[in-house]
Amino acid sequence: MTLSRKLKFAAAAATLVMATAGSAAADDGWIVKNSDASVEQTADKLVAAVEKAGAKVFARVDHAAGAKSIDAELADMTLVMFGNPKIGTPILQASPRAGIDLPNRVLIWDEQGQTRIGYLDPAALKTRHKIEGADEAFEVMAGALGKLTDAASK
Repeated sequence: MTLSRKLKFAAAAATLVMATAGSAAADDGWIVKNSDASVEQTADKLVAAVEKAGAKVFARVDHAAGAKSIDAELADMTLVMFGNPKIGTPILQASPRAGIDLPNRVLIWDEQGQTRIGYLDPAALKTRHKIEGADEAFEVMAGALGKLTDAASK
């Protein structure tokens, strides 16, 4: 299989994985919501809400643009990475390995014409890394992610 075909297959597989993410809280630890706006508009709203809340946006990754750069097709898909040290630091102190999942990442993608916005439930993060303590940080994170993604999806 040529590199181009492998990359197209990988892009299609990623789209399929994202398309199977359920709504609300899924069994795989994801929380997924619908947005009436485009992927780009939803990402813009998320970035604005994050900045208004006093958190820092570390990166905005346009996966579709990456695919286009190698002449592959991928539905619109943007990843926004952001965080607040007041929330993340206690979690990282409890388990440095949680740094693989922090700062928070929210994925926004087009799923057959419907814009979706999803993220890993902080409870799943806590379970994944077997974190004891930092309960308050996880509660604040869950509330913030819920509010920020609600603001972005409206």
